[in-house]
Amino acid sequence: SICEMENSRDSESEESEEENPAEMNMICIFSRRFQLSVPKLASGRRAVQELLSDLLQVSHSLFSDSFFPVLEPAIGVGSAYEGWSPHREEDVVYCMLVPLKPPRGYAFHLEPDTVAEIPQMSMHVRVELVCTCAGEQPDQKMLCFLHNSGEELKSNQVASLLHTLCTGPYLDGEKIALWFQTFVISAWSVLPQSRQYSMKVVPSCRSCKMKLMKASGRSLYVELVFSVQQGDSDIFLSSQPTEAQFPPSTTWLGSYAVAEAKFFRHVSMQAPPCSCHLKCLRLCARLLEGSGLSIYALKTTVMHLLTLIPPSEWQHSYLMMRVDDTMRYLRCCLEEKHLKHFFFGNENMPEEISLPPAFQEAQPLNLFQHLAQDPAAQTKALKEFDKL
Repeated sequence: SICEMENSRDSESEESEEENPAEMNMICIFSRRFQLSVPKLASGRRAVQELLSDLLQVSHSLFSDSFFPVLEPAIGVGSAYEGWSPHREEDVVYCMLVPLKPPRGYAFHLEPDTVAEIPQMSMHVRVELVCTCAGEQPDQKMLCFLHNSGEELKSNQVASLLHTLCTGPYLDGEKIALWFQTFVISAWSVLPQSRQYSMKVVPSCRSCKMKLMKASGRSLYVELVFSVQQGDSDIFLSSQPTEAQFPPSTTWLGSYAVAEAKFFRHVSMQAPPCSCHLKCLRLCARLLEGSGLSIYALKTTVMHLLTLIPPSEWQHSYLMMRVDDTMRYLRCCLEEKHLKHFFFGNENMPEEISLPPAFQEAQPLNLFQHLAQDPAAQTKALKEFDKL
């Protein structure tokens, strides 16, 4: 069982740290076959961060006196920022989470989606008006939405956030994406990046996807996902749907991307200089292509193993052993139809990762619940996995 696997150490891990020639030869074979070397991501990350910084600066100058959401500094998330992207360098997508804060005169209130199977994982963002009478400065002409008549507001101020980017009282992810896409297209010519790249906004209903192309033909893919932070935690609500869920545009799904990126930074600080955990992730992702198993299930597996196996046992010479551990763990999870979500009820969580209290007290969620409910799907998943 998984419990037995977690509590026992493979006898191979007690071996000497001397490199095994057969294993090192296997690593070389895999390196050639699966392009195991991690793409050079640092320059792409720098370019994307500079772009987002410039974009947000322009947005602040344009929207500072408006009632559009306040765009906070973007946070790099996903495999490209964790350092292990499974894609070829030319296909890497640099994903940035853009937190939204309410503009002056508004407040955001998170409401659990009572229709959802797991309310903690999907919510609505209710937009409410806040009195601004007491806080007005003499030189400001902003009228209070609560205490001025509709006619007075209509003749003196731009449209309310509730009338532009909301559906009913709730923040609408599709309207926000369209608003920001329109802004990017209009602002592009004033950005310094416009002298290096041509830019195309790729159609997307709940995020802003951009393809930047240099004259040399090299491309850079960027995706901006809008989010609302849950309190002061590292958990956010994302406008982006998942493969399994495409809810209404006013439903925002729980995103653990910031906490995951933080976890991988924590691991890198604890790991030996030549740690193989990122190569292990990349190799397993390439091995699992076409198997039907999600990258998220794989990443969750490796995150669990990184808390169970000491950092010293992730040295480069142990790569094939850690790949074997990962595949065996996944196989056990498929057999038992149970893979624990990493951020719910996990006693091994690093202290620097901040979670909402409900997450720490909750029972672990099962990422393979669909297999538990559908024996035919489990049988198919096992057959596909065993072909590997």
